[in-house]
Amino acid sequence: MVHRNALEQNRTRILSKVQLNESADFLRGLGVEPEGQEGLWLEALTHGSTGEKRNYERLEFLGDRVLGLSIAEWLYERNDDAEGKLSQRLNALVSREMCAKIAREIGLPVHVRLGKQARDDGGADSANILGDVMEALLGASFVSRGFDPSRNMVRELWSKEVSGYAGRQKHPKSALQEWAAGNRRKPPEYELIDRSGPDHAARFTVRVSVKNVGTVDAEANSKQEAETAAARKFMEKFS
Repeated sequence: MVHRNALEQNRTRILSKVQLNESADFLRGLGVEPEGQEGLWLEALTHGSTGEKRNYERLEFLGDRVLGLSIAEWLYERNDDAEGKLSQRLNALVSREMCAKIAREIGLPVHVRLGKQARDDGGADSANILGDVMEALLGASFVSRGFDPSRNMVRELWSKEVSGYAGRQKHPKSALQEWAAGNRRKPPEYELIDRSGPDHAARFTVRVSVKNVGTVDAEANSKQEAETAAARKFMEKFS
């Protein structure tokens, strides 16, 4: 039995090496050496649609916390902003939308392992999937290398965004809420009017309305992002 288990582990290791070979250079470009831990990094790149037993979900759970702590510490070090402004920036910098943006910038989409249907449905460009895989890579980095190298990875990949304007402006929904109050209008109301596509590539259409002012529709990969987009469009049109 022990001998059989050893053979199976060796077979899995060889298979992992073959499957990860095309992504090895990509990972090395991020400062990661996958040799010896091929299964872990393959797991981080694997979507549930492949039907494989292990996919990125557990690593994404871990990587979300690694990213949050890394960015929070970084923002705390950089300035003396009050808690409210720090939270505003943190939320923008760790959002799924931002993670997906970083993923696209580093060329991650072509390395995500998807089932045929998920890929045909556009899963390789789904903000939901790319954001999750980006976090899964951080989770794998934490498991294999610890916190400090993973934090350094975050600081390298997020450098432009932290130095830029991401999260410096008020969130569109908060801005719309305050605009409505300042103009003696009722609070904005958000309504989900359509949801289409499979779970891994869903599209949500949300309508925001302010009584006696108007309505605006917007579409995105999640309900939250659609609400944000609708609030932004409303402000651009009516404020």
